[in-house]
Amino acid sequence: MAVDYYAVLGVGREATGDEIKRAYRKLARELHPDVNPDPEAQQRFKTVTAAYEVLSDPEKRQIVDLGGDPLAPGGGGGGSPFGAGGFGGLGDIMDAFFGGGASRGPRSRVRRGNDALLRIELDLAETAFGANRDITVDTAVVCEVCTGSGAAPGTAPVTCPTCAGRGEIQQVTRSFLGQMVTSRPCSRCQGTGTVIEHPCRECAGDGRVRKRRTLTVKIPAGIEDGMRIRLSGEGEVGPGGGPAGDLYVEVSEKAHPIFTREGDDLHCDLRLPMTAAALGTTATLDTLDGTETITVKPGTQPAEVIRLSGRGVPHLRAVGRGHLHIHVSVETPTKLDSEQERLLRELARLREEEAPAVVSAAGATTGLFSRRRGGRKK
Repeated sequence: MAVDYYAVLGVGREATGDEIKRAYRKLARELHPDVNPDPEAQQRFKTVTAAYEVLSDPEKRQIVDLGGDPLAPGGGGGGSPFGAGGFGGLGDIMDAFFGGGASRGPRSRVRRGNDALLRIELDLAETAFGANRDITVDTAVVCEVCTGSGAAPGTAPVTCPTCAGRGEIQQVTRSFLGQMVTSRPCSRCQGTGTVIEHPCRECAGDGRVRKRRTLTVKIPAGIEDGMRIRLSGEGEVGPGGGPAGDLYVEVSEKAHPIFTREGDDLHCDLRLPMTAAALGTTATLDTLDGTETITVKPGTQPAEVIRLSGRGVPHLRAVGRGHLHIHVSVETPTKLDSEQERLLRELARLREEEAPAVVSAAGATTGLFSRRRGGRKK
């Protein structure tokens, strides 16, 4: 039984060539293997492609209208419309229908350069209050001999003889879809449409050379470890003397011998002898703002925190500063001579602390041991 090619494409027998092409174009978009990997869709794509190949050929269409099948053995057809090559790419079909192979023209030899990254180490004072730092960078800059053209002085790029300045090579082929035009960049001029017959000796035709230079970077107050500062236009100059990319300076904050930083707050530890914590004392601390006298109140307990407001790091994008947190740790003596031991025992007797007691969560005095708060309940 002959295949109804009109029904396969969903058109009537009176359909024009343009109507047949539009119907196939719509189905090809839906069924092509590059778009629809379903095996059934692939098989149907073969069928609709065969139908289009038949109905777009006047001689084969006439055979169909007379009740024959030009693709059937002995039916006057040429067998499978796909040949040994299988499917073409979806781009080939779209190029055939929509002119994807049309000329796009040469691309510019001048292109923007790449961005560059440089890391610098700063101490805490520099990240806290800001600073100006000189940095040395090694990047591509415009060649001073050819001013970026890439051609030797007194010469200029000439039209590429291979592509005649178009920047691409076009190839016309015929298939069951009709005439197809494909384009590819010209290998001689790399798609620019021009060639440099006499390249600059300084830059070898690239229009740029590498150079070491010194820049001054302004470090904003309050910047944190890992943040980047962008220097616009200080990166790599592009090919052909194109505009430079950006330079990013990434900050690495050195560890401070006393302070650790958490955001805009600073933290440090203060170790006190047991007697100093009990009686109270004063200590001096070198802060970011200079020497500060720290007052420890009598009876200070372990893990207490003394806060110095506004002694931290300035806020990066706001007014004000963080705080300095001093974490107190109390050291218990481990070695006592006989006199020290006698005095401590006397103190314990006077305070009635010879036998230890544990205060419960509710505040009542209990035995030596009690259940830890938050422990397992039975």
